[in-house]
Amino acid sequence: MAHGGGGLQMHAFLRRVVWSQLDNPYLREESDAAVLEVPPGMEAVFTTDSFVVQPLFFPGGDIGHLAVCGTINDLAMMGAEPAALSLALILEEGIEEALVEKVITSVRATAEAAGVPVVTGDTKVVERGHADQMYVTSSGVGWRRPGVVGGWRSVRPGDAVIVSGTIGHHGVAVLAARAELPFITELRSDAAPLHRLVKAALAACPAIRWMRDPTRGGVAAALNELAAQTGLSIELNEGAIPVAEDVRGAAEILGLDPLYLANEGRVLFVCAKEWAGRLVAALRAEPEGRGAVQIGQVGEAVAGGRVTVRTGWGGVRLVDMPSGEQLPRIC
Repeated sequence: MAHGGGGLQMHAFLRRVVWSQLDNPYLREESDAAVLEVPPGMEAVFTTDSFVVQPLFFPGGDIGHLAVCGTINDLAMMGAEPAALSLALILEEGIEEALVEKVITSVRATAEAAGVPVVTGDTKVVERGHADQMYVTSSGVGWRRPGVVGGWRSVRPGDAVIVSGTIGHHGVAVLAARAELPFITELRSDAAPLHRLVKAALAACPAIRWMRDPTRGGVAAALNELAAQTGLSIELNEGAIPVAEDVRGAAEILGLDPLYLANEGRVLFVCAKEWAGRLVAALRAEPEGRGAVQIGQVGEAVAGGRVTVRTGWGGVRLVDMPSGEQLPRIC
């Protein structure tokens, strides 16, 4: 408990495990906050998120990698270039220092690869049994040009709905790791920072209306939220929705619908229909967007908004907003 008490043990721990790995001029100040300068002509975008995933490590990622990716992606969905991150650790009494160090190593590697520094943070320790080893809260700030993304108010009937790749990887990967399910192939999370993909998309397509990373609740939740905000209908083409065979097979065995599974490395775009082909091509030119495809279109206004899927048999089924938790503790 002393390692979270603000005294000698805590400062020694931070120097040994955290600051030594995340070293940069901001952290060397050892202040309570970092001072950032907003570039001329830009506006600041700020986000925060908490991560309680269990297990802490899973194929394709871990809680540290997830925290960096998730925060960067929330900024990217607003059209912002990520500038800096904060990291707050809630550690459970008795957690092995080597495990914390492993998480910080992952944070460092992910942040360095993304080119976004961790500039400030906090550490607390709670009693044994109160934190399931570790919780992480991360915040981020980024800069964007005013008006770079229109948002949900700019979405119009006829617009194209595009996803940047196959869906459902993160949700089934975490579930398989948690339950130690013996699938033939290793199911891996798709967790990845998406700011470079989004930057390429915005450069190629000035008619992007809306973007969202479909995390908890998956594609279904993200599009239902959009439909409710706009009051428009959204129809998806079942045959066009990209699902990898290993994810599809795992979802069928577990009784889960891929549309509701979490993603941590995918983007949903809505753009003007005449720009759809150019946007898909631009996404496919980037490593994170090679599986990009148009999966549907925005329709006319209906009371309360609505999301449907046109099936391979020619029928139409309703895609509701998820209720409850299909898969808890996924991020």
